[in-house]
Amino acid sequence: MPRYLISFDDGAMTFPEEELPAVAEAAQAVMREAQDTAVWVFGGGLPSQRASIVATDGTVAEGPYPETKAVLGGFSIIDVPSREAALEWAAKFAAACRCAQEVREIMAGSTL
Repeated sequence: MPRYLISFDDGAMTFPEEELPAVAEAAQAVMREAQDTAVWVFGGGLPSQRASIVATDGTVAEGPYPETKAVLGGFSIIDVPSREAALEWAAKFAAACRCAQEVREIMAGSTL
């Protein structure tokens, strides 16, 4: 089955801080559902926008680069039979996290 990356931009989750526990529980519920239906592969939130960029020559720069407009805030990898199924899971995560989700197919042969 194809695998899909479902992700959202850091800063896309905009809601009052006091609602964070409810949003976290809703996202965890979708994750548990994905685990229970055996489509869950891996996922997680990323704690900050800090990134290290390693160039082809091995030099390291702290990033992201200033021209970056979007930074990954969290992601889920699922294993489902079709893009349509991935879009259905993305809709569940979007509702739970209260932010839009991006869906991308992972190239065949990639493993986790």
